[in-house]
Amino acid sequence: MFHQLLTPVAGNLALSFVVAAVPIVVVLVMLGVLRRPAWQASLGGLVVAFFIAVLIWRFPVPLALNSIVAGAVFALWPVMWIVFNALLLYNISVISGRFDAFRDWVLNHLPNDRRIVLVVIGFCFGCLLEGISGFGTPVAITSALLILVGFPALEALTFTLIFNTAPVAFGALGAPVTVLGQVTGLSPVTLGAMIGRQLPFIAMLLPFYVMAIYGGMRSVRALWPVLAVAGGSFALGQFVSSNYLDYALTDVLSSLTALIATLAFLRVWKPAPDPEFSVSLRIVQTGGADLAPKAHGSQMSAWQGWLPWLIVSAVVIVWTHLKVFTIGQQSIPWPGLHNEVLITLYNNKPYAANWVFQPLATGTAILLSTILTAGLVGVGPRRFIGCIGTTWRQSRLAILTVALIVGLAYLMNYSGLNYTLGLGVASMGFIFPLVSPFLGWIAVFLSGSDTSGNALFGNLQVVAANQLGLNPVLIAATNSSGGVMGKMISPQNISTGASVTDLKGQEGVVFARTFKHSIVLTLLLGLIVLVQQYVTPWMIPVH
Repeated sequence: MFHQLLTPVAGNLALSFVVAAVPIVVVLVMLGVLRRPAWQASLGGLVVAFFIAVLIWRFPVPLALNSIVAGAVFALWPVMWIVFNALLLYNISVISGRFDAFRDWVLNHLPNDRRIVLVVIGFCFGCLLEGISGFGTPVAITSALLILVGFPALEALTFTLIFNTAPVAFGALGAPVTVLGQVTGLSPVTLGAMIGRQLPFIAMLLPFYVMAIYGGMRSVRALWPVLAVAGGSFALGQFVSSNYLDYALTDVLSSLTALIATLAFLRVWKPAPDPEFSVSLRIVQTGGADLAPKAHGSQMSAWQGWLPWLIVSAVVIVWTHLKVFTIGQQSIPWPGLHNEVLITLYNNKPYAANWVFQPLATGTAILLSTILTAGLVGVGPRRFIGCIGTTWRQSRLAILTVALIVGLAYLMNYSGLNYTLGLGVASMGFIFPLVSPFLGWIAVFLSGSDTSGNALFGNLQVVAANQLGLNPVLIAATNSSGGVMGKMISPQNISTGASVTDLKGQEGVVFARTFKHSIVLTLLLGLIVLVQQYVTPWMIPVH
């Protein structure tokens, strides 16, 4: 069995920390500085991590290769199974005209102002999709719609990535919180309540923050009432749902609250017309799916544009509530890796490597929704198969990227590199609450999943909190809340979002646009955590 090394570089934690961070720096530099495609940046980081793990952390080559393969398999199922089927649903909505109908609904029911569309679709609607599917698909779908109403692809993708931070901690029907409870031994209900006392502050800010980036302060002054309604209603729904209802339904309930409240408010309030931000229809080619806008008000009722999204919402919620995903579930110990590594930081605890195969996972629920939608909107078998081909062409680079980046995450986990990083951050003493969010940030940047980030560093945060005399509920929740800020720069998220635009292969450009915002928002969260720990500890729920 392999005992993870924590300080293999001259027995020094600081030096070991610097070396362990090199693979992450390689990915960041290749994406943000060299502007390489996401799959190349992920491959570069993986190669560097492999040599560091084997030569310096003394990780046996068979275990290193096995951990990479295990990560890639997890990336394919369940992660990309969800993404592929969500994109397939999107393509069914496109060829059936329902995506155009959705755009027509937007044009008919919202003011002629792209800034309003950005808030309603990018924020409210995108958060709803995150609550249902996650893993980058909300970014792909909402950015495609924003492009249709006149947003340049880079702006559409950048803004939806930033907005996507608000719901991620409760995404996919609360999966990140459930996993955080499992790995820490803390109540997921209490953890969900704590997260619901952190992220609402960010949610209230996001509409103002993104509007300042897009339209400047004059747009913030012109639109502040609707920005306050959107952000405030989402934040209130997030707090109430996570603390008093059911954390698993937090995203769905808070996004629906924000969507209904914002649309109702726009019935009685409208911004002054501004020609600079008027909606302009565009013709967009996305991976073989022709998104040419049809004549306004033609063919079908605009409300039918909501049909695919209503169907998938209903199916996934019922699927999860009835726990259909557990039928046929198999937990498969990964041969040659399961319990073959001892986590030194956790008193030589054996590192499990179980691949949980769920044939009826959330991706299968989305596939069922897609088939139901295709039947209802008249898409026959031939066109359905054609959509599968289109979806494959759109997503194949994203699939490769996710397999590489999650393989990198697994390699860094099992070799011990990530535990060296965690130990280094946890040694910062009094200011640990400020830097604690960056542990979650690193984990989600690598894996693209807040769920995976919680599985990796959730328990480490609790160990550090107990050693430093900090509140373990607050610090564990911070891992999840901080992780959402890494979502906007994750190669997985960016490549999935780019898959339906003309930005495929230009993920580095998108990364460069979002990176600084990721850092700013993570630091802001760190300040909130500092205040909650040392100034307002009454905000922390009792566990």
